[in-house]
Amino acid sequence: MELPFHTLDVFTDSTFGGNPLGLFPSAAQLPTELMQRIAREMNLSETVFLGPPETDQGTARVRIFTPNVEVPFAGHPTVGTAVFLAHQLLARQPAVSKTNTAELTIILEENVGAVPVDVQIEDGEPVFGRFTTAMLPEHRESPHSCQDLARMVGLSPEDVCPDGLYPEMVSCGLAYHIVPVRTIAAVRKASLDMALWKTMLADSWAHHVYLVCMEAEGDEADIRVRMFAPGSGVAEDPATGSAAAALGGYLSKLDASEDGSLSWTVEQGIEMDRPSLIYVEADRSYGTTSAVRVGGRAILVSSGTMRVAYDE
Repeated sequence: MELPFHTLDVFTDSTFGGNPLGLFPSAAQLPTELMQRIAREMNLSETVFLGPPETDQGTARVRIFTPNVEVPFAGHPTVGTAVFLAHQLLARQPAVSKTNTAELTIILEENVGAVPVDVQIEDGEPVFGRFTTAMLPEHRESPHSCQDLARMVGLSPEDVCPDGLYPEMVSCGLAYHIVPVRTIAAVRKASLDMALWKTMLADSWAHHVYLVCMEAEGDEADIRVRMFAPGSGVAEDPATGSAAAALGGYLSKLDASEDGSLSWTVEQGIEMDRPSLIYVEADRSYGTTSAVRVGGRAILVSSGTMRVAYDE
């Protein structure tokens, strides 16, 4: 069997930045076990498999795999897949003028539900995707102290939990253990202690570790983050849209405004030499978070064919 595939770099406008994504079109009919083996062979944070939509509203059915497990939702696969599909739609129906800026809406049928993605078109090319999460933020208290979480990420207690910030577990479809960190220097030196992680988080609802610093180095960014996901086979991720969505929910709850819209720009991947920028928005209505959106740029990088010997 020969399976065509493509790769994109997501949450960047430069090759070798952002988070690489593997994408297999016309492949959602493959057995789940084979998709998982292919994702392990690609060995990227996530690989997606596309198929025809299962509803009248959908653009495509999307299944998302890390090297270890299928996930119901993920950010950089959502943005990258939408940009890829927009390229295909424009190639078949070039209705958008190459001199105008326009927008397409792509509806991705993920395991978490329908995820709408608005794709911006610039000079006839899809360049940016912004999705609205299918689920509003779910918040749970962290069962661990700031001191224990600091030890787990190789930091001192003074490095974590600055005034007004606290650890929390948050999900907009994929759960993250948010650990607020005081300085960028502490973010840089952090290192996940696998023995402590296995004891504290491996079997928990939110086993992905998300370090958040309310400072940034880049002129365009407000916040610096790192994300560790050993439970999904990802030692560290260079750009994590689903975690950024959880962060939007976390910061919206802290803001506590009655109504309004909030926005942040998040830098990630600096320590991995894959700089990424993620744009996060949260709406508040009647004192609660009513919507979370995450966006970023994405570029096509490569195309190829995987030869698979598989006995059904």
